[in-house]
Amino acid sequence: MSFPREDVPARYLRMPHVERGMAVGLFGGSFNPPHAGHALVAETALRRLRLDQLWWIVTPGNPLKDNSRLAPLSERVALSEACAEDPRIKVTAFEAGYRVRYTADAIDLVRKRNSGVDFVWIMGADSLRDFHRWERWRDIARTVPIAVFDRPGATLSFLSSTMAKAFGHARIDESDAPLLARIRPPAWTFIHGPRSSLSSTALRDAARKEEGR
Repeated sequence: MSFPREDVPARYLRMPHVERGMAVGLFGGSFNPPHAGHALVAETALRRLRLDQLWWIVTPGNPLKDNSRLAPLSERVALSEACAEDPRIKVTAFEAGYRVRYTADAIDLVRKRNSGVDFVWIMGADSLRDFHRWERWRDIARTVPIAVFDRPGATLSFLSSTMAKAFGHARIDESDAPLLARIRPPAWTFIHGPRSSLSSTALRDAARKEEGR
């Protein structure tokens, strides 16, 4: 996987500034393109998990997906900034700056460079279905707490995921979500709430159809 950095302002290639004692959400993805559904997850995470910050991490690419139709990193960063209205949401592309390919390595790097900060990984229920295919997925679950957010069509299927079965003992009640970032992993919870039917795939398909007219 390449690490495109051209035309990306230098500030996005660094990690956002944090202070010791903060609770910070890590919300990573290709965001190809970002949309209101992503913003809804980010805003809900800030509120339900009582986070001081949320890092909206725009990745260079997804090792598990075909990246041939991936928009330029600079474009995805700019569009993400347009979606992220809350000042506590920090858009970053630090993975490209540090040439990090896998989420597990990114999390290790973040924790190493930000001691005294409590991090929690944020993901949609649709991503949980393939979580066991991620590089060192068990290490991720044992390194940071995980908050799984409801997505259309994935409310029930997440329970049958390999991760949910492997770490069923580590699931905490949704009512304890405000404590999740401070809980020693493995620990995870499922967050119900408002859902958006928007998807990046659907938006890309619609754009291609429009171009073909």
